[in-house]
Amino acid sequence: MSGSIFLALRILLTISLYAFLILALVFLWQAVRQQSRMLTIRRIPPISLSIQKPETANETKNYLQAEVVIGRDPTCECPVNHDTVSARHARLSYHHEQWWLEDLKSKNGTFLNRERLETPAVVVNGDEIGCGSVTLNIHLTGSLDLPPDNPQD
Repeated sequence: MSGSIFLALRILLTISLYAFLILALVFLWQAVRQQSRMLTIRRIPPISLSIQKPETANETKNYLQAEVVIGRDPTCECPVNHDTVSARHARLSYHHEQWWLEDLKSKNGTFLNRERLETPAVVVNGDEIGCGSVTLNIHLTGSLDLPPDNPQD
């Protein structure tokens, strides 16, 4: 009789041990998922692009996403309909707490502040991107306030 009691106690102890382990793993999994959600909803600072095409009026576009592709293709986030711009010309991406610009193997090249872009580079407020004969001015800020048309120095 005492053998069956010990067997029942051992089974009960084994079940409670497995329940504890499963409960601990569930809590750890929830903590990891919550941390992952917190990292994915981090605030991406807005970026404004002032597009200056030859023979047309300037146009300003504001973006809140982490990646902006510039190109002639209408599916690009920043479509620029000009013959000197490639279908997918350049990409602005936000990572490592900075905005980066990279050339997407465009035919006419991408220029940052009038220097040909060979490798991805960090962009800052006031930088100028050249895509063919189209110029894009970058405005980074904590809000979507647009830069003045004629800044006074």
